[in-house]
Amino acid sequence: MEPLPHPKPPRVHVLWQFLRFGVVGALGFLVDTATVYLLLGSLGVYWAGAVAYPVAATFNWAINRSWTFRGLGSGSALAQWGRFMGANLLGFGLNRGTYFVLVSVSPFVAGHPVIAVAAGAIAGLAANFSLSRRLVFR
Repeated sequence: MEPLPHPKPPRVHVLWQFLRFGVVGALGFLVDTATVYLLLGSLGVYWAGAVAYPVAATFNWAINRSWTFRGLGSGSALAQWGRFMGANLLGFGLNRGTYFVLVSVSPFVAGHPVIAVAAGAIAGLAANFSLSRRLVFR
């Protein structure tokens, strides 16, 4: 039996970026969830979810910019934030699409939107990482 090949340094670097991106995503999940629950009573489950996404995405951009992809990317912070938000539209569709479907079809999930927030975050993770790495922080 042949030994497993050792990962090449670029692959290791990308793996570490993905792991950091995942940690930031977990923190963003907490921001997203907290924002949903903070706004739930006044805006309802749909609008709370709609408002919470850009709040969490902005948080994620700031931490990814300073930690995950430190020193990468170009242009002003505002331009980079705009590219991040634009590049993550696919992830947004997957994330909030999952959220809205789940709260629409399940009264249990509508009563516990943290489940929909988590499912949405998982649904958008790979797309957001790939697009952020290739279009925003290169």
